[in-house]
Amino acid sequence: MIETIVIEGFIYGIMVLGLFISYRTLNFCDMTVDGAFPMGGCILAACLCAGLPPYVGIFLAFIGGCIAGLCTTLLYTRLRVPDLLAGILMMTMLYSINLRIMSNRANISFLRIETTFSRLTDFFENSFPSLPSETGIFVFLLIFIIIFKFLLDMFFHTDLGLTMGALGVNQQMIVSQGVNPQIVRGIGVCFGDGLAALSGAFAAMYNGFADVGSGTGIIVSGLASLMLGEFIIRSNKIGFQTLRVLLGSIIYRALMLVARRYGHYIHLTANDLKLITGFLIIASLIVANFKGKSNFARHLKRPAKDGSVENLCEKSVSGGAK
Repeated sequence: MIETIVIEGFIYGIMVLGLFISYRTLNFCDMTVDGAFPMGGCILAACLCAGLPPYVGIFLAFIGGCIAGLCTTLLYTRLRVPDLLAGILMMTMLYSINLRIMSNRANISFLRIETTFSRLTDFFENSFPSLPSETGIFVFLLIFIIIFKFLLDMFFHTDLGLTMGALGVNQQMIVSQGVNPQIVRGIGVCFGDGLAALSGAFAAMYNGFADVGSGTGIIVSGLASLMLGEFIIRSNKIGFQTLRVLLGSIIYRALMLVARRYGHYIHLTANDLKLITGFLIIASLIVANFKGKSNFARHLKRPAKDGSVENLCEKSVSGGAK
């Protein structure tokens, strides 16, 4: 049970890292994820059916997600379509594109097709029969996540990574430094959607099939994971921020598994999981707003050096004006 939770947390955590880049780093509302996630599984399925190795399908899935993100960016920057509408348009169009990729089939089973995960499962079953069958998948994802997180943290310490983070906070400052914000935003959105497609490819291998409808509501669950992680770890350091994204994904998958297994005691069914996710996000927003107001109130009530609350307020206002 715990192994399954961690595996799903790692797989969907890759998608949540993509949301972290677009929503938190770039402050860009990217709905393309709902279409890019199943696109990764569809591209992988098409490659496997064509006889290509699984790693080729995984790489092409990532490239396909990047192209989807590029199209969203072009709609936003060139055609002046709002970011939310641009993402919705791409998400809608990707449904038909995904059907085309899988030769107009809604889903493709991997039951008789060898994948990376099936090879790992067979290897560990033959070599270590006493271990659970999913141990190979767990080890592979653990190594992949550690390496990928290290590389992602290193990227955010580069000039491009720092510029990307500054873009989401103050675009005018980026423009004043002679940097084109459209290019930086395009790189971030492309990479975020590429991660969503990569996550979709891994999810398809783990579930044993690719489905064009697997991305429905995936962005909502990703945002819930993102907010759960922010409650656990509060830090401005990029290493802790990426870590809390992965922890939030694991916790969210644990909550969903508990709801599926024990929800019948309170008359919950699998059809109520989206409702639970929505309530989780609403509760997270309420608590975040409450904490923000409480911190602001404590800041105002904190006495200044001369003991005057009014003087502290005046200093805060004058400091902000500067």
